[in-house]
Amino acid sequence: MIHAMQWLRSLVFIIVIYFWMAVLGILFTPYAILSKRGALRACKIYARSTLVLTRWMVGIRGEVRGAVPSGEVMVAAKHQSFLDILLIFDAVPHAKFIMKRELLWTPFIGLYAKRLGCVPVDRGRRGAAVAKMVQDVAQEFNDPGQLIIYPQGTRVAPGVRKPYKVGSGVLYKELGQPCVPVATNVGLFWPRKGIMRKPGLAIVEFLDPIEPGLDRNDFMRRLEDRVETRSDALMREAGFDPDGAD
Repeated sequence: MIHAMQWLRSLVFIIVIYFWMAVLGILFTPYAILSKRGALRACKIYARSTLVLTRWMVGIRGEVRGAVPSGEVMVAAKHQSFLDILLIFDAVPHAKFIMKRELLWTPFIGLYAKRLGCVPVDRGRRGAAVAKMVQDVAQEFNDPGQLIIYPQGTRVAPGVRKPYKVGSGVLYKELGQPCVPVATNVGLFWPRKGIMRKPGLAIVEFLDPIEPGLDRNDFMRRLEDRVETRSDALMREAGFDPDGAD
């Protein structure tokens, strides 16, 4: 009975947050078209209000740990579900995401992503996609913000191991900026697929920066080790054993 009620609350929650996205998207469209600040304002309101609804409707409490970056940095984050996007976006001053190109055609998301300076990537073109990504990031370089990239390229369920892709290493070398790794356990409560949302403490943690100047392969090894080790620790803190999930 409790499980059924939580599933029902989760379903209502999903309907509400996407309806709310549409409402805000429509209301702020003129402002967003005229001003990047308007687009940022709308997205900040959506992220913050959705996090409140997440706690109130389905019992997921969001927590941000570590030193949140405010300057020009690349943020390389573990990606488990939409919740880590919301928590990171709400925490940093001006997030610009590396995102899959198909999202540009999604109602509201596409418009606001363009206005925020997000960089679309065609994931099917591999080498050409990486080169285009670097070019597009360079074009947005005069617009201050925190560039968010998901090194594994997709949402990864807790306990599943997926390789880190070369794109984050290429950007690290090209930008010459510090990279802030981010660990998370949010997938335990808000999964990458499905309706059910489970109550609990969902965490994103900003880790110590990796300073510029490393060899690309060395950078990739450090990034993966830091993010995976800390994400595993956060999942264990929540009572989940990532090593026994395969």
